Order: sequence, then C-alpha cells, then structure tokens
Amino acid sequence: MSSIVLIPARMASTRLPGKPLADIAGSPMIVHVARRALESGIARVAVATDTAEVADAVRAAGFEAVMTSTHHQSGSDRIFEALGRLDPDGRIETVVNLQGDLPTVEPATVAAAVRALATSVADIGTVAVEITDEHEKTDPNVTKVVGSPIGQNRLRALYFTRATAPWGDGPLYHHVGIYAYRRAALARFVALAPSPLETRERLEQLRALEAGMRIDVEIVRAAPLGVDTPRDLERARDILSKGQGLS
Repeated sequence: MSSIVLIPARMASTRLPGKPLADIAGSPMIVHVARRALESGIARVAVATDTAEVADAVRAAGFEAVMTSTHHQSGSDRIFEALGRLDPDGRIETVVNLQGDLPTVEPATVAAAVRALATSVADIGTVAVEITDEHEKTDPNVTKVVGSPIGQNRLRALYFTRATAPWGDGPLYHHVGIYAYRRAALARFVALAPSPLETRERLEQLRALEAGMRIDVEIVRAAPLGVDTPRDLERARDILSKGQGLS
C-alpha cells in the first residue's frame, strides 16, 4: 500500500507551550519524531502544522511540512486537511497519524501500526504494549485496550478505557496512540460527530468503534515516552542524549 506518515504539531500546548520546537540533544522535538518516522521504512513523512516556525524548522532539517488551519480540534482533523493538500489526486492509500510529542518512539512501532492494517480487513491499525507495572494497571492516564486475540501479537479492539480492564486473570494492554488509517476510513472518521463514549472516556478512538469501524491492534515491545510536561522533556533529553530507547 502507498503510505505516508503525517505528524500533527501545534505550539499551543497547555502544559508545555512551544513543545514541538523544544530542544532535545541539539534538534527540535518535532525533528526527532520525523527522523523516527523515516527510519520506520515508510518513505514519505510530513509534518502538518499551523505555525510557520515549526514548518521552517522541519524544512531546515530536510523534511516536508504543510501549513494547516489554526481551527482544528484534533490531530486527526489536521492530518486530513494535510493529506488533501499533499495528495489531492488520492494516490496515497494508508495514512499514519504519529503524534509530534513522541521523540523516543521506536521506528518498528510506527511500522507495526501499518502492519496491523495491511494484513487485515480493519479500517484502522494501532499498537499496544503489555502492562508490566502494577501501578499502570489502575492509572487512568494509561489507556487500556480490551480486545479479542486474532493471531500472534494481534488483537481486534473491542473497547478502549481509562479503567482497569478486562477483569480477571490475564494480560492488560497499554494503548499507544499511533494510528494507521485507510484513506476512506480517515475521511469517514473526521466526518463523524463526537460519540457518547468518546466524550465520557475522553478517548477519540471510541468514536470509530461506536460507528462500527474495525480497529486491529499490533502488540509491540515498548511504549514511547510522550512529552507533556517539563519533567517528560528532561527525560526525553536524557534518553536521546545517550542514544537510548531507539531501535
């Protein structure tokens, strides 16, 4: 399938303003994410942003950038606009939405989201990691995916929740917010109104499940560090300055 990785980036983060341009080991965070995306083996990578300074930094590092509206409510909306600008003829079949605050993401994790989609009839592919930390099992900031096994290291998602689920013996899985969409699925998704369970759990992917869309999940080995706070930023700087956390 013809694929592209689109990385939405905005400067107006409430907890860490300006984080796409935060310096990590000599490069802006958004550039680290673009590098990891390119290392995944997906040939085309672009950053979708509403800020000229972000676009300039991305282009200076040799990557593609596209300017998008300042009014988008989600990264999904932003990448949909970007896709239309970058590929108006509709040649790209698969679109990866990679968050711009995952500078330590392993390239294999990005590729896994596409693999979950490419080898199934799902509308959306994503990834998850088995939870080994007991605290994370009850942490509402750790999103869990509940799914039915459909193969080795593969689930069909039935639900996503901040609660501890499912009940009983067996593994729990931490959902990693990287998505691979079939092009038509992305168009359908962004046209849907927010759903009741999405609003209640504050998890956008539930909108797709409530609309009857299928999400398949590839189990990967490690969750990337999401940079949301100054403390997270310092951890990312420590990891990348030492060359850790990358495949």
